[in-house]
Amino acid sequence: MSENTGGADEARPAAAADAQAATGDSPADPTPAPAGGPPAAAALPQPGAPADAAAWRAQQQHQHQQHQRPWGAPAAHSSAKPSWATVVRPAEAAPVRTPALVAVLASGLAAALLLADGMGPGLLLAVVPAAVAAYVAARAAGRTARPWTLAWVIGCLALLAVPALRDSAWPSTLAILAAVLLGALALHGSRTWPGVFLSPLGFVDSTVSGTAWMLKGLRSRGGIGKDRWLPVAKAAAVAVALLVSFGALFASADAAFADLLGGLIPDVSVEDGPIRFMLFVLGAVIAIAAARTAAAPLRWDRIEVAPGRPRSRVEWALPLVVLNLLFAGFNAVQLAVLFGGYDRVLQSTGLGHAEYARQGFWQLLWATLLTLAVIALALRWAPRSGAGDRRLVRIVLGTLCAMTLVVVAAALRRMDFYVDEYGLTRLRVSVAAMELWLGLVIVLIMAAGVFGARWLPRAVAGSAAAAVLAFALLSPDGMVAERNVARFEKDQKIDLAYFQSLSADAVPALDRLPEPQRSCALRGINDDMAGAGDVPWYAMSMGEYQARQILRERPVTASYEACSRLGTFGSRVEY
Repeated sequence: MSENTGGADEARPAAAADAQAATGDSPADPTPAPAGGPPAAAALPQPGAPADAAAWRAQQQHQHQQHQRPWGAPAAHSSAKPSWATVVRPAEAAPVRTPALVAVLASGLAAALLLADGMGPGLLLAVVPAAVAAYVAARAAGRTARPWTLAWVIGCLALLAVPALRDSAWPSTLAILAAVLLGALALHGSRTWPGVFLSPLGFVDSTVSGTAWMLKGLRSRGGIGKDRWLPVAKAAAVAVALLVSFGALFASADAAFADLLGGLIPDVSVEDGPIRFMLFVLGAVIAIAAARTAAAPLRWDRIEVAPGRPRSRVEWALPLVVLNLLFAGFNAVQLAVLFGGYDRVLQSTGLGHAEYARQGFWQLLWATLLTLAVIALALRWAPRSGAGDRRLVRIVLGTLCAMTLVVVAAALRRMDFYVDEYGLTRLRVSVAAMELWLGLVIVLIMAAGVFGARWLPRAVAGSAAAAVLAFALLSPDGMVAERNVARFEKDQKIDLAYFQSLSADAVPALDRLPEPQRSCALRGINDDMAGAGDVPWYAMSMGEYQARQILRERPVTASYEACSRLGTFGSRVEY
């Protein structure tokens, strides 16, 4: 959560903070103790902390006295360079606080109760206790949140809300993966390229070390007497008894209340016990990993990537200048095509509209990816002896980036031609979105060349997460259905077989089709939802809810034979 010049770090007692200040690895929010005064606030006993909190602080003090060097550095008498595993090892975690233990238990219970029937709002509700556990652990370790941390947390929670909004599995899966990345960045505070790429791996280490950490915290509470836990247990038992008794009475007295109560409470049975137990373990483990990472994150930013050997100006610039000339020639042709020469090019090549568009898009996508690799390698071996070299690098690579943006525009234009001929599909909208994001990365690289590149790793990671979130919120399945319905209204061309694989997000757009095309387009989606039966609120997305409402008001009416004649059940290959 807190960030510093050497990577993620957590505040420690005053003596440890002073030691880090002396070695150039000061925490983000140091609170040194005044001379001869009491210890800093971060070193004071935390309310509710176990008895071994004092031992943890004493250990931090001992490490300062015995090792006056940054964590992970070798001893003074050793000339061996430490391995990266030694450099990134975390500090000793502060003892587990009771609220963190409660939050871990709540996360496991929420996962067991809310995720067995599918992902929806229940996913976000199951993750919130894990976030609380991480916050409590970070506070116990004296860590403070910074603006980037808050941005990562907000973005992570927004991405985890995607399954509650969209029924389609593929944007939801991308959103969950992006949420893992942002959660890792929030907990580790990484800001360098190694930190951005490796931060998610910290959860693996925290899962192992965090389990032992939690067990140690539980054992430290084994001596709590009955006078502390017995009143809480009695109060909980009485509350449960009152809820069950009065809830049963009210449910039997009013059918509407019974329906409401039945929809709110998860339906737990003996048959799904194993899967719910696995979900409980998974939810608790994720919360433990988040809390352990927040208490003592791995310091991925301490991994130093040595720059490559600088090349001479001629050796470095000549290949890139030649590449720029090639890009310029290609882009001149693309601009001529974009501004009126399209028909002439088709006549000279003998290709149709769709063939020309399909032939070039994938090659241009690969060209964009290879250009990013070329830029990364060129920066590694760029000459850097003075201001003249820096100016040369900016001019050559800036020109290459500008040329690449024209390639991105040409690729997107070709995809638009192809969609006009054959319609929009999931694959086509996905690769077009990826090409747009690659263009944004090129723009960020150009900005880094002007304003400095320190912020670039986090900006690229943030742009990727923002692109995934925007992609999901725009509803790709809905976009596919909307574009194909508009195409049908224009030229009466439609691929009903493709709609059978779409999710409930496509229903509002497909509902605009005339019969029998409407019923045939919705037949597969309708059958899938009918086979799923009643879905509880915590497992139903907003997209599925809207689709069920539409199909309830206007059911599918076309017969199987009518849909078969329209090609609804034919096979197709997407490309």
